[in-house]
Amino acid sequence: MAKSAGIKLIAQNKKAYHDYFIEDVYQAGIALTGTEVKSMRLGKCSLKESFIKIENGEALIHNMHISPYEQGNIFNKDPLRTRRLLLHKSEIRKLASAVTAAGYTIVPLKVYFTKSLVKIDIGLAKGKKLYDKRQSIAKKDQMREASKDFKVRNLTL
Repeated sequence: MAKSAGIKLIAQNKKAYHDYFIEDVYQAGIALTGTEVKSMRLGKCSLKESFIKIENGEALIHNMHISPYEQGNIFNKDPLRTRRLLLHKSEIRKLASAVTAAGYTIVPLKVYFTKSLVKIDIGLAKGKKLYDKRQSIAKKDQMREASKDFKVRNLTL
């Protein structure tokens, strides 16, 4: 878990950057219960299968797994329950219009603590085709080779 400038990373969706072109990034809060926040402080959160839908003017995140807090007993909620995202109405309207009109989707990118608040970065994304994925993999390989070559050159000097 990385700490920088008061931000403590809880979970990150690396696959989103591989599968989508991220156009815009929004920061949102999450409506959580007390035991869910305690569980997140222990880093027990997963964004792997999660997705975001806009229903009835509210942004909701589905399938975000937060493990039950061990000392939570009766106060623990369902780990996969639907949670509300806290966004401004104008942001929700922008996201809803982009999803319906232009064929975009909304994906969760990362969950983190800012001071004592749980925040989530969500991205307005467009799906990549197979050839786009191949191009991005080739570009990463070139960067890796270039940095490796640069390190080798600097060691020999």
